[in-house]
Amino acid sequence: MKLSILAEQLGAMLQGNPDVEITSAAGLEDAGPGQLTFVANPKYVPLARTTQASAVLVDPAFEAIPAATLRIPNPYLAFARALELLYSMPTYPAGVHPTAVISASAQIGPDAHIGAYAVIGDGVVLGPKAVILPHVVIYPGAHIGSNFFAHAHAVVRENCRLGDQVTLQNGVIIGADGFGFARLAEVPSGSAWHKIPQTGPTVLEDNVEVQANSTVDRASIGQTRIGRGVKIDNLVQVGHGSSVDADTLLCAQVGLAGSTHIGKNVILAGQVGVAGHCTIGDGAVATAQSGIPGDVPAGATVSGYPAFDNRKWLRSAALFQRLPDLIRELKSRNAASQPNAAEKTAVSDQS
Repeated sequence: MKLSILAEQLGAMLQGNPDVEITSAAGLEDAGPGQLTFVANPKYVPLARTTQASAVLVDPAFEAIPAATLRIPNPYLAFARALELLYSMPTYPAGVHPTAVISASAQIGPDAHIGAYAVIGDGVVLGPKAVILPHVVIYPGAHIGSNFFAHAHAVVRENCRLGDQVTLQNGVIIGADGFGFARLAEVPSGSAWHKIPQTGPTVLEDNVEVQANSTVDRASIGQTRIGRGVKIDNLVQVGHGSSVDADTLLCAQVGLAGSTHIGKNVILAGQVGVAGHCTIGDGAVATAQSGIPGDVPAGATVSGYPAFDNRKWLRSAALFQRLPDLIRELKSRNAASQPNAAEKTAVSDQS
């Protein structure tokens, strides 16, 4: 694709040779001739000056560099759109593989692609243009909207409800039993715990994506709900009865205990853990590995365990590294303030 056409498609201002051919995209350090890259972080500015890429997506105020530039307010978003233009995604023609098992009572919308060894249970309703790849299992009673895309080995359990444009990456489990057990008053021979039936479905609203090997558990009562536009990264656990509101990001290895309530536009970074029955307000951010034992107000940024205000946490972390030096300094000052043995003897003689 000529650089001029790419700039037009992205709505970017081009500075450089418009006839350069762009064939693919790459990271700033690895990009070479014929490739597009981007700069969205100031620390990579020096690399932009020496990159071998044919063109670089930058913000409008970015300095002049040897490579051609496409200037646009959000280079990272533009790079994502450029990938869509430059990379041809696999296509899946409508049809049903002969090894797929589909219940006679299932309702399959038009233009569906159903791959090898997929299983679709009784009473399932599947909207138009679904793509079901090999070994996907959809349990009885599930209702799924249009343009559903399920990668290999994804599972949707019984009676779950999924909206339009939902994507499940490999190994995702929607609606597995929540972790609910009641302690027995008297321990019989065997288990000391009685399993609580998980009767409520998991609901995913429109434009939700759940990435590889993540789980969203069903509820014991009520439902577990994931709001419109939520994106869930790999290896995330959403506990039973939780709710996650629109456009929130749950990054890798986040864990939500049961009955957690997450607001809109929240970002929980990698390995954040949230205790059960907590509420995280709209627009809050928890930095990586934070442990949240209580509620977080809207708009707050928290860090550490137990999680508290990020700015205070940064100061505390800096002080923590200085503790050995501070202790030595205090000991030294304390020793200097104490009278030595000769001074003690003189004082004793005078008395």
